[in-house]
Order: sequence, then C-alpha cells, then structure tokens
Amino acid sequence: MLAVTTADVRIFLHVLAATIWVGGQITLGALVPALRGHEGVTRAAARRFNTIAWPAFAVLVLTGVWNIVAGDLEGAAQRTLEVKLVFVLLSGAAAFLHTRATSKAGLAVWGALGALGALLALFFGVQLG
Repeated sequence: MLAVTTADVRIFLHVLAATIWVGGQITLGALVPALRGHEGVTRAAARRFNTIAWPAFAVLVLTGVWNIVAGDLEGAAQRTLEVKLVFVLLSGAAAFLHTRATSKAGLAVWGALGALGALLALFFGVQLG
C-alpha cells in the first residue's frame, strides 16, 4: 500500500470540495424544473444546498492556495493556473449574485454563469493534474 502524504490529503480535499461545488450545481440545476411545481420547495432546496456549497467553495479556495504554495508551476502551467483562477472567481461571484437575484432572469443568468465558471475551472484544474 502506498504511503499517504500531505499532498494526497490536499488533493483529496480539493477534489472532494469540487465534487460538491460543481456536481451540486449540476444536480440542483437538473432538479429545479421538477421542483418548481411545488410551492417553496425550489427555494428550500437551494438554501439547503448553500449550507454545503459555500463551505466547499471555501475549501476549494484554501486548498487551491495550498496547491499553489506547495507547487512550483511555471510557463504554460502557470498560465493555465491563472486562467483557472479567473473561472474560479467567475464561478464564485456569479453564484453569489445568483443567491441575491430577485428575478427569474437574474436567477437564470447568474446560475448559468456560475455553473459555466465552475465547469471551466474544473476543466483547467484537470489539465493541471
């Protein structure tokens, strides 16, 4: 059996948090049409998701910083990381604005941008892996 390293723990926590943040958005987005027909259920589900999504986002940011400090990226890998960070910021900002939206259009636009940012950050993260 391989020894467990701090790098293993760091990457595990980062990937776990990404599954919650990205996968949760996809799952909740798929459930919203089915939940809409029931008064208040969509809002309750979104609020409940937020109780795990935002801590997961915080873990992503913290372990992302830990990844940066622990590694020595340069050249193309450094540029890829910079692009990834732009999408991380887009995802977080759009998700925050989604939680503050009061119109259906605002919810849709900010939700879509948040999910798109999350997916693109995930893609570039996989490239760095």
